[in-house]
Amino acid sequence: MNSHPHTTAVPEERLIQALREAGLRLTPQRLAICRYLANTDTHPTTQEIYRALKPEYPSLSLATVYNTLSALVELGAIHALGDAGDDTTHYDADIAPHINLVCVRCHRIVDLPHEAVAELEQVAAARTGFHILGARVVYYGLCPDCQRNESQGS
Repeated sequence: MNSHPHTTAVPEERLIQALREAGLRLTPQRLAICRYLANTDTHPTTQEIYRALKPEYPSLSLATVYNTLSALVELGAIHALGDAGDDTTHYDADIAPHINLVCVRCHRIVDLPHEAVAELEQVAAARTGFHILGARVVYYGLCPDCQRNESQGS
């Protein structure tokens, strides 16, 4: 499980509005995906979202989940975090500046809010003239549980 508290609340309506502005039909399945992303306390994968929603939406296809996530990433409404050492992409609907801490053993992803991330974006823009569209700061390591398990196994 990739538990973590979101650093900021993710309004479901923000995700729905992004799909609406892109001209995508707001099907019950797409709305459910937005609701799931807004209410989860994890960084889910496509498969996790599919498995969670399939019982309630039998007509949901894996392609719909994948395409909806891809559209939301392209629209800047969510972030694709890449893999957490498990060879699968994880998604984060919290697009406020924060640090992701990834455990390379259990694949847990934890958000760490930090004002320095936003400050660094401002410094980078000021020094380079770049219009910063987004950023990701990721640290890889071992979470406390995996460290404990490692020391007990030695």
